[in-house]
Amino acid sequence: QMQLAESGGGSVQAGGSLRLSCAGSGTGSSTSCIAWFRQPPGKEREGVAAYATGVGTTKYADSVKDRFTVIRHGAKSTLYLQMNSLRPEDTGMYYCAEREASVCSNWWKPSYDRWGQGTQVTVSS
Repeated sequence: QMQLAESGGGSVQAGGSLRLSCAGSGTGSSTSCIAWFRQPPGKEREGVAAYATGVGTTKYADSVKDRFTVIRHGAKSTLYLQMNSLRPEDTGMYYCAEREASVCSNWWKPSYDRWGQGTQVTVSS
């Protein structure tokens, strides 16, 4: 399988937008759950959103609902995280992760087989 590689992070002002990419996702022979996590400075890693490739369903943390959207481009083996109306509390290192699964049960728990190196998102007020 390809390595997971995140990109698209950067520095924006509050209210701005960014689109993160997770390349190399969903390239295995079975279905998988692909998730986005973030780790704010000095805090634990937390789940942001997840996508189940087998059923095409998405899950979101309450803190990002209606602001973040997961977009899957299967042909490119890439999962995007469109982030709008960004807030300073969205600041952190963002990671994508993947595990073999038919659905994304307990997706917020960081028990995934593959992880990317992360991309930094900084939102200033």
